[in-house]
Amino acid sequence: MYVRVMQVDCPKRESGDERRLAIARAARAIIVERGLEGLRTRDIAARVGINIATLHYHVPSKEALVALVAQSLKEEFRDQGMRRPREGRTGLELLRMEIEDVIETLFEAPDRLSIMAELIERSRRDPSIAAIIRPMTGHWRQMLADIFALGVRDGTLRADLDPQAAAHIFLGTVAGWRSSHPDRSEIEAAFSEIERAFKAPASKGD
Repeated sequence: MYVRVMQVDCPKRESGDERRLAIARAARAIIVERGLEGLRTRDIAARVGINIATLHYHVPSKEALVALVAQSLKEEFRDQGMRRPREGRTGLELLRMEIEDVIETLFEAPDRLSIMAELIERSRRDPSIAAIIRPMTGHWRQMLADIFALGVRDGTLRADLDPQAAAHIFLGTVAGWRSSHPDRSEIEAAFSEIERAFKAPASKGD
């Protein structure tokens, strides 16, 4: 006797990485809406469509949740930086690429900087969050300092430029926009002034 077996389409099960990504996205959306103080595990679970037990399996603590959010930001910043090759660029060219990346983030993914600002502010009074966030901000600051140092060496940036101080100026400028929300022309004008201040003066033959 021939029995026909019906094929039933089963919903695809999410992998652990996909589930953690969904949790990170839900947490980030809530941070943007309500700030870090308004982050509640039950709200994250509801947005992802899972129960609290499943959420705690993936993020068993507040520190694990913050680390997951921070990791998602770190990966997005890394992916943004990898879209265009950096190898063989001068210090000035790399500075301009960093400026372009910041402008892109401000207008195409503004939640990244607002969430970073929220985590940085909370880290001032929460050592566990500071332990997660400070390495990220420190890495960005050092990367900028390395760019400025390269520019000094290759002659495209001022010979007397202090790389660490220049990195602080750059980051301080970006931090100020998290709350003031200037328009694009104001941001581009500010970055033009930063470039002019750091750029090596043109030689008489140029």
